[in-house]
Order: sequence, then structure tokens, then C-alpha cells
Amino acid sequence: MERNNIIEKKAVRRPRRVLEYWRGLILNLKTNMNFGTARNYRNSLYRFSEFLDRHDIAFSKIDADLVSDYELWLRKRGLKMNSVSFYLRCLRSVCNQAVSEGIARRIVPFQKVFTGVCATRKLAVPEAVFSKLLHWQLPPEHESLALSRDIFLFSYCARGMAFVDIAFLRRDDICGDWFSYVRRKTGQRLTVRIEPPMAAIINRYKNEAGEYVFPIISADGQDAYRQYQTALGYHNRKLKQLAEIAGISEKLSTYTARHSWATAARRHNVPLSIISAGLGHSSERTTLIYLDSVENVALDNANHEILKCL
Repeated sequence: MERNNIIEKKAVRRPRRVLEYWRGLILNLKTNMNFGTARNYRNSLYRFSEFLDRHDIAFSKIDADLVSDYELWLRKRGLKMNSVSFYLRCLRSVCNQAVSEGIARRIVPFQKVFTGVCATRKLAVPEAVFSKLLHWQLPPEHESLALSRDIFLFSYCARGMAFVDIAFLRRDDICGDWFSYVRRKTGQRLTVRIEPPMAAIINRYKNEAGEYVFPIISADGQDAYRQYQTALGYHNRKLKQLAEIAGISEKLSTYTARHSWATAARRHNVPLSIISAGLGHSSERTTLIYLDSVENVALDNANHEILKCL
């Protein structure tokens, strides 16, 4: 019996090379239905593999010089700093998981490379845009835009709810005047009170077949994730059409509503901690990236008042 256990242990070989281990992580993510994270890992694996010229290496070869070379290699390919940071963070995550499993020694070669998030162009639009769309009657010939408009408005009304979470929102997530869901990105559970505009939107789709609130997902497993990805691109194209027809000059996307809710909340003097909790952010630092432009406007207005005295 003891000899059989020894043979069994020898038969289970744990990968100690980076690319091989990385592929195993992706397989585990797919098995656990974490298709979004698996996709990110797959894309970052492709980049790092390309950097290595498809040659696998041991974890011991990952040092500060290699990581710095990888960062430079990414930048030379025209990637923006946030994209470079994304690929470096994925590599760091793979290394950390290997360390936690005892496959690699503790690796700390990331101090000299950028793994943060740069402030980007803000996507928020004025509150008047949402008011206009809420009360605007779609022309009959453009009824195909109704679902995209409703999802856009629902996202804003539901505290900037992400499109992926709206797509996977189930009917049994609703309980009376509230609904509760787990954020796909962070695993955090959020509970939201259903306000009148949201209730009206939900009721428009109450006779749709299926377990989901909105007619976006009809499959299971990886096919459901593919449907979500297809729907994301489709609804962003529809929102572009909607803006043109409604005479809205601002660019609309599924992500605009999230930024806009955060910005509106800040302008209504909602504390940063509350906005962060409403968005389901794990850190207020992430929320601040959404709100930099709001702070700048406040500072510019204050400066204007000061300089009026000159």
C-alpha cells in the first residue's frame, strides 16, 4: 500500500516551467467557469510566449532583468501603459500562484516596472442624456434599438451595473423591491433597490422566455460567455446608432453608464466610499480613476473664484 502511494506521487508531475504551468491555470479557470479570466490569461500567455520566442523557461529565470526586458518589448509594440501594465500583472499573478503552490520560489522582480493604472479619457456623459433617453419615444422604425437603450438606462439606474452582470442577471435574483447579484469581475455580492425606472424596464421583459431578466443569454457554460461577448459588441454598435438618431453628441457605450453614474454621484456630493461600494470596487483608488475629471472641474471652478479677486 505504501509503495503504491509512492508510485502515485511520482506519477503526478507538477509543471515547473512557466508556459506549461500557465496553460494549466487557463484550463482550471475554464473548468471552474471563469471564462473572462481565462480569456485574459490566454491573451497574456500569447504575449509572453511571443516574447520568449515560444521557448518555455523555468520560474527561476524570471528576474528583474527579464521583466524589464518584457516591459520594454511590450512598449516597443506600441501598447499603451495600461495595456503594458495588464500583461505584467498577469505574469505577476501566474508567478504568485506558482509560489503559493510550492512550484516556484518567491519571485519579486516587479518593483521597477509599471503595474498600476493610468488615468484615461473619461467616459461620463451628462445626466441630461439619461433623462432624455428615459422619456424619449423611439420612432417605430427604430424599435430594434429598444433593448440597447433599456440596458443602457438600467445600468445607470442600477448604480453603474456592468453589462456582463446585467446579461447574467437572473429572474430569481429579484426579491420584492430588491435584487442581489455577484459581480463577475470581483466575486463581490451587491444588493440594489429597484427604483421606478428600473421596475418599468424589468416589466417590459417579464414575458420573455428563459431564466434571465433580459433576452441576451440563452445558452450555458462557455457558450453563454460567447453569447455575452457577441452581445457586448452588438449593443455598443446599437448605442452608437441610438446616439445619432436621438441627436446626442456624446459617445455612448455599455461602459459609459458606469462612469456616468459615478460622476453624477460625486456631483451630488455622495462620499467617495459610498460611490466605491456602489460600483463594487475593491479599492477607492479604482473609483478615483473614474472621478479625476470631476475633481479637476471643482478645482478649476475654485481657481476661477480665487482669480476673480485679482
